[in-house]
Amino acid sequence: MLSKDWEIVIGLELHAQIISESKAFSSSSTKYGSEPNTQVSYVDVAMPGMLPVLNSECVRQIIKTGLGLGAEINLYSVFDRKNYFYQDLPQGYQITQYTHPIVGQGVVHLEMPNDVQKVVRITRIHLEHDAAKSLYDQHPSEILVDFNRTNVGLMEIVSEPDMRSAEEAAEFVKKMRAILRYLGTCDGNMENGSLRCDANISLRKFGAEKFGTRVELKNINSIKNIAKAINIEAGRQAEILESGGTLTQETRLFDPDTNSTKSARDKESALDYRYFPDPDLLPLVITEEYVEEIRKSLPMLPDEKKKSYVEQMNLTPYDASAIVADKDSSVYFDELAKVAEPKLAANWMLSELFGRLNKADLDINESPVTADNFGALLALITQGVISGKIAKQIFDIMFVTKESPEVIMARENLRQIGGVEEITGVVKEVLDAHPEKVQEYRSGKDKLFGFFVGQIMQKTRGQADPVAVNKVLHELLPVSPPS
Repeated sequence: MLSKDWEIVIGLELHAQIISESKAFSSSSTKYGSEPNTQVSYVDVAMPGMLPVLNSECVRQIIKTGLGLGAEINLYSVFDRKNYFYQDLPQGYQITQYTHPIVGQGVVHLEMPNDVQKVVRITRIHLEHDAAKSLYDQHPSEILVDFNRTNVGLMEIVSEPDMRSAEEAAEFVKKMRAILRYLGTCDGNMENGSLRCDANISLRKFGAEKFGTRVELKNINSIKNIAKAINIEAGRQAEILESGGTLTQETRLFDPDTNSTKSARDKESALDYRYFPDPDLLPLVITEEYVEEIRKSLPMLPDEKKKSYVEQMNLTPYDASAIVADKDSSVYFDELAKVAEPKLAANWMLSELFGRLNKADLDINESPVTADNFGALLALITQGVISGKIAKQIFDIMFVTKESPEVIMARENLRQIGGVEEITGVVKEVLDAHPEKVQEYRSGKDKLFGFFVGQIMQKTRGQADPVAVNKVLHELLPVSPPS
């Protein structure tokens, strides 16, 4: 546990693979999951004489991301070479942007617990290409390399060191992931590596202005691990500082199996990378008209969508936040709300549907219950055809069989009994079967009312309308006045 004397200072770098059919600087396919080294051109493996050609779709996608964050779009930007040697970088350098990125400063708004609002500044977003993938577990003594990923376009999204807790950092990644998915610029799949996170962490005494020695945690692969890794690294740093030691500016890796971080290498500085403008790529010049064209194509983003759910559909801020957190959930809800009352739809979606999906380890796109069928079920509740209890029985069957509620209701004879005559008949049968209880009730033991309701519901398999049952019972079971 970190001492209250220390303040954590956190800045994040997100590496987001750009959604495009071909790579950033070659025409090779970006399709995920292909056989190793089947999506590789001569450019990708740096064959002599091969020159990079900029993919305009990657430029469009990074501008779209910047506009979605309300960031500055630079009409003039430059590609640089970042020089370092590693087996996954055949050129010996990475094409990136150093002094003149495409996207400048922007902001991300976070909603933390207890209605705390947090603003995290974006420093820059620049375009670069991804490296190959090193495979350490495919051979007992050799490292294998898959070049399919080489030259895939990356957006590097760099934040200011504005976060002060692991929870804020995790919420930042979650919010950025949602924005990227809404924009359609990155699929945000951390498990497949299309969104990766580096965290820069330092400690300082509360009240101090100067930042402490910064340590970078590389390639954290899940939101859960981001929070865990930051807390563990902060604890390691505090232990060293409190024992009188000093920290080294370095790059470390988080091991989720041992819940520890381990040193990978000393942290390089900009001078170590020997940046210089790439002689094979001209400066990128875009026009205001092009930027405005992209701006007009922007979809409704999470914050705006949440506002519309609260103001136009009367959802609670909590329910609206839970729905807009994922683009696919929001799309599902929009379809559901076309045929069902929005507040009822939100309640059922967040409790019943999400509960079942989580238990089955499915996402919303894999739901056995379609939005159309779910909406039809909720419409039956609103129309009084079935009760909420019956609806839950039907929903459970729908989740397994994928059938419509009408088909299940007819086959299983699941309908609400609401007719006064039919309910009166059932009530009389129950009262006739329990004369002693009727006498006790009429003599003043009015708590037995619940007993009779339970017997009626049991006899009707829960299909009797509770309102009608209560009305008929009160008419047939008057309590005798005390003598």
